[in-house]
Amino acid sequence: MSVDTAGAARQEAEVSREAGRRRTFAVISHPDAGKSTLTEALALHAAAISSAGAVHGKGDRRGVTSDWMEMEQDRGISITSAALRIDYSDRVLNLVDTPGHADFSEDTYRVLSAVDCAIMLLDSAKGLEPQTLKLFDVCRARRMPVITFVNKWDRPGREPLELLDEIEQRIGLRPTPLNWPVGIAGDFRGLIDRSSGTYTKMTRQPGGATKALEEVLDADEAARVEGAEWVQAQEEIELLEALGADFDHDSFMAGESSPVLFGAALPNFGVGQLLEAVVGLAPAPAAKADAGERARPVEAAFSGQVFKMQANMDKNHRDRMAFVRVSSGRFDRGMVLTHAATGRPFATKYSQAVFGSERSTIDTAFPGDVIALVNAQALSVGDTLYDGPKVEFPPIPSFAPEHFVVARAKDAGKYKQFQRGIAQLDAEGVVQVLTSDVRGEQAPVLAAVGPLQFDVVRHRMEQEFRAPVETSPLDYSVARRTDAESAPALHALSGAEVLRRRNDGELLVLVHNKWRLRVIEREHPGLFMEPLLAGGVVEGD
Repeated sequence: MSVDTAGAARQEAEVSREAGRRRTFAVISHPDAGKSTLTEALALHAAAISSAGAVHGKGDRRGVTSDWMEMEQDRGISITSAALRIDYSDRVLNLVDTPGHADFSEDTYRVLSAVDCAIMLLDSAKGLEPQTLKLFDVCRARRMPVITFVNKWDRPGREPLELLDEIEQRIGLRPTPLNWPVGIAGDFRGLIDRSSGTYTKMTRQPGGATKALEEVLDADEAARVEGAEWVQAQEEIELLEALGADFDHDSFMAGESSPVLFGAALPNFGVGQLLEAVVGLAPAPAAKADAGERARPVEAAFSGQVFKMQANMDKNHRDRMAFVRVSSGRFDRGMVLTHAATGRPFATKYSQAVFGSERSTIDTAFPGDVIALVNAQALSVGDTLYDGPKVEFPPIPSFAPEHFVVARAKDAGKYKQFQRGIAQLDAEGVVQVLTSDVRGEQAPVLAAVGPLQFDVVRHRMEQEFRAPVETSPLDYSVARRTDAESAPALHALSGAEVLRRRNDGELLVLVHNKWRLRVIEREHPGLFMEPLLAGGVVEGD
């Protein structure tokens, strides 16, 4: 074996070994289910932070590690996804916290293209909510394994068996609890591990800023301490065993069943058990299909895909950062990669690992890792970077927008700043920017999933680009893809307008509402109008 061949074999073995240590996952849920609090609690249990910033609700949550944007801290909501890299138990966990508010769904959909597993977070009182259902549909379309965490068990809520039944009946996912609570929701005593039968009694620490006290009791002592609550929990576990609700690895990996854990993120109850489940059950990175549907093994030369763009995370530097999920090979800081979209070289001198708003230089990365490349003006969401022979991954679909406004600069003298800011927000995917010869570049149409995205645009245009904008709503609620042959006829119809999406050149026809769309389809069947994709799920599915 030659020296070069031996070196290549050693690197492939290293990449395979390191990929096996990675777990890359996202947390998804409905707003207010506690995603950012859970993210903090996981980081706390992994000893990545010394204390949690979530204390008594969102108004006081100024120290949340993943909510770094000023608007997030002011409003107490997650607006943009945040990547957290955590070393734990000989594993590297890449946790991507995602926005929960429905208006910021598109950021969540992009993130789901970059992870291998999802934690589905449920509120113990509310169960499955609309946003959770919508996001789960994307996971199901991608056959992504899902771990369920029933949160807020320290507050009044529903019966645990009722929640399991809802999961199975509404989304067809067979729940297989790994642990079981002692005490009803609102009177959380501790957790029984179903595999070992051990009972962990939990005591809340003041404020929930540090780990809860945990005491392991044997069955006899637990029965003496917990009394009737212990008896009830044992009866419910016997029922689960009779129903065959036991964890099955194959059905979990196929997206047919979901291991379920109970806990409460705010007081840090059950978070350690969830962390162990992620380490033990979530899949390691695997081969990814390229644009030609060829599986690219993790041991191949470096390749990665941009799943998120973010500018001005650091107010002192005003830079533009590309978040790249490593798909294959070893990344070394300073290597010169190729940008698949242009064929041009891309230098990686400034590469970083990101922990919320905290940054640190990263010298090496492996499949499953998320690296942040600084000063990435040439990159956009969905772009592929590679080393060696060319590879390109399928683009990340854009979400179907439902809200539209015209944006104009308040100060005509700041037109250049206006154009630069709009282009930046378009590249980041904050909104989709649509233009036409009729409207001109000075009055682009902004398209979004929800109206709060326009609040982000107005805030960032004023604060970051010093180019305040005014927006005027348009009376459209439906967008469809069209082509150059059908565009003139569609544009001439009442209640419709054709514009070009700036980031990819696609022609979109905007229609007042679904009723008008049906009329157009009925009266003009020869005109091309195709539903847009939403993260792998066709709109209307």
